[in-house]
Amino acid sequence: MTTDPSSRLHRRVVDIDSLGEFDAVAAFSRSMDGWRVRHVDLTERTSVLLRLAPAGALFLGARLAAPAIVHLEAGGALVYPDVPGAPVDEFRSALYGPDELYDGLAAAGYPATPDARVYAWSQERGGAEQLVAKALHDASIGAALDSWLAADRRPVVGVMGGHAVQRGDAAYADAAELGRLLASAGFLVATGGGPGAMEAANLGAHLSTAPPDAVGEAAAMLAAVPSFRPSVGAWAQAAQAVRTRWAGGASSLGVPTWHYGHEPPNLFASHVAKYFQNSVREATLLERCTGGVVFLPGAAGTVQEVFQDACENFYADAGLAAPMVLVGRQHWTERVPAWPLLRALATGRDFERSIALVDDVTAAADVIAAHAAGAANGTVGTSKLAPPPQQ
Repeated sequence: MTTDPSSRLHRRVVDIDSLGEFDAVAAFSRSMDGWRVRHVDLTERTSVLLRLAPAGALFLGARLAAPAIVHLEAGGALVYPDVPGAPVDEFRSALYGPDELYDGLAAAGYPATPDARVYAWSQERGGAEQLVAKALHDASIGAALDSWLAADRRPVVGVMGGHAVQRGDAAYADAAELGRLLASAGFLVATGGGPGAMEAANLGAHLSTAPPDAVGEAAAMLAAVPSFRPSVGAWAQAAQAVRTRWAGGASSLGVPTWHYGHEPPNLFASHVAKYFQNSVREATLLERCTGGVVFLPGAAGTVQEVFQDACENFYADAGLAAPMVLVGRQHWTERVPAWPLLRALATGRDFERSIALVDDVTAAADVIAAHAAGAANGTVGTSKLAPPPQQ
């Protein structure tokens, strides 16, 4: 909130998330047009509400006395109460953090955490109210994500890879190194927010402010609990030990989903945009990776993401294609031959020079950095940005 509350009144949309913000803005106002009031207890502000013109206001989960509700609705405001029984804040204005999702882990185990309880609720056979709560929640998370990204301002680079990669594997170490390299180069690392390669990339980003050997040391600590199976609790507590040892790391983004409730969110993404609807989550993640996407070796889910991203680039306006870097020549040409099809789609189009097939994560980070430098110099789409598509 600004130090001068009156300055907020010149904005077309005014977000109000506390009683203090409401009082400060109301003192300078005659109209509530453009106000978005979330989860504020206004039962003691009925007289204030009655003197303000309601048209154009939106009240989300606010507590209101009956006369205020009548006045607001009759005057053209929209009033949405909380959905009864929902364990989530349908109108939340901020992203999740790992400590919020895993609250209570040490005391009562993973099943008692908010993350596990929300998943259990999402699997119940709820009616229309449950569907409404999920949709409102996901829309609010999308708005919170965009607000956070606008404030962060770093170019977003996605790291996609398999959830089955275990701590201690060479592939885990590679993903962690990639996250470290990207974050050290000034990019905001974004992943699907789950375990495996996703966790590793968020780990690397978290440790990008620590000495270079911290990544290997942390990975060795985590290898004692290589997977979230059979115990999510033990897996998460191992991550908490690493976060405690290297506290205050760099921020990164995770975009997981309760659709895959068996895959818990990792604890190394500082900001978590968790969705109910997986299709919304997938589109959200890829669309916001304006700095490009690195695809580590993966299976069906990663292949889906390759071609979902390729579709965005295929139809992008000239100069707006974001780089796509596939890591692992043998994997992407023989084991899962997505590269030949991707190259065929790109040939002769603007995004042909924005795709690359490389052998290791260091080369992948170099391609992303070269593309960003080219964009800054106005040379996007030229051969200076990235190596030409390779066989």
